[in-house]
Amino acid sequence: MRLAAALTALALLGGCTVAPAPTPSVEPVETTTVSTSAASTVSASASPTPSTSTETASPAGRCAAALVDDMTLRERAGQLVMVGVTTASAAEVKVLKDQKIGSVILMGQHTDGVAGVRKVVARLSWKGQSVPLLVAVDQEGGVVQRLRGKGFDTIPSARVQATWKDSTLQSSAGRWGRQLAAAGVTWTLAPVADVVPADMTSRNAPIGALRRGYGSKPAAVAAKVTAFVRGMGDSGVATSAKHFPGIGRVVGNTDFTAGVVDRVTTADDPYLQPFRSAVEAGTASIMVSTVTYTRIDAKHPAVFSPAVIGLIRKQLGFDGVVISDDLGAAKSMAAVPSRRRAVDFVKAGGDVAITVAPGLAAAFVQGIVSAADDNTSVEAQVRRAAIRVVTMKVDQGLVPCR
Repeated sequence: MRLAAALTALALLGGCTVAPAPTPSVEPVETTTVSTSAASTVSASASPTPSTSTETASPAGRCAAALVDDMTLRERAGQLVMVGVTTASAAEVKVLKDQKIGSVILMGQHTDGVAGVRKVVARLSWKGQSVPLLVAVDQEGGVVQRLRGKGFDTIPSARVQATWKDSTLQSSAGRWGRQLAAAGVTWTLAPVADVVPADMTSRNAPIGALRRGYGSKPAAVAAKVTAFVRGMGDSGVATSAKHFPGIGRVVGNTDFTAGVVDRVTTADDPYLQPFRSAVEAGTASIMVSTVTYTRIDAKHPAVFSPAVIGLIRKQLGFDGVVISDDLGAAKSMAAVPSRRRAVDFVKAGGDVAITVAPGLAAAFVQGIVSAADDNTSVEAQVRRAAIRVVTMKVDQGLVPCR
């Protein structure tokens, strides 16, 4: 896909793999928000179901377990779904409230600055909300910058960021993070950790053609990913290294193309280094792609593959939140029944399933609930995933514990 064509397509859709080109004429399409007003103080030792898992080994994890064990199954399922919102309209908030959603992603183009975004975020809480939302956004830089206007820097593309010293990128990311935090956004779905081979830069539609990558050498990309993660962490904003195990070797963009396949990447591939570095730097989450990796699991797209997600848990040693790329509007998911998308991701080991299409939220949540009702092992997976999500909320200061 040539760059001009790619940008046109982005303006029509938008999502988590890529975002619309930053032109004021693009209408907002989606996403997310958080409020601390509804947070309740809970005891970290109050869990009626003790666990020795890594998810509950810390005080934050034990606090999260106490909260999750007080939730109904539907409430737990809602914690595992992230829904796209644009303006926090009454209709959007009703979806979040009815489905007990745990996270949102801000979509569209918001050009009215920090104050304007803060007003959107403020509308994403409601009376009786037991646990505040995590509010996320795609704020990478270049063509993928959802939030602009007064108080937000214009962030250059990753290709430009790659030319900076690591210390410069880290300090800049810290400043960008403080701007997000001031707007009420606590989670940026960045940085891009995908390595794009030099000879594929122009042919790689999702990353290379859009200047979203840090380079073609794993070590160089890893250094920039580390700087970005640390900088955002310094500001208190969570990050998500994406798109595991890498979409730099594919041609098609899964937002607009079905059946995208990577026939090169392996379980011990050097191109995984940036993701490992992100974990070491303290990233709060890792995003999994919807590409199929034939040399890891030829039968399932990565988001539905226990083998792929298992690499994150075992090989990278990551026990934080594993989030999907968009499972709602993405063309790569069109053939999968909507009720299967979120639950199949959770069954494979994931924690937060994204739908940038709010109309699919009910199907995502009900799919998880129905599967957990029928299978105790799925029910246990839902609990573990919900604990990881709520632990992230505790770590972000959204839920105070004592």
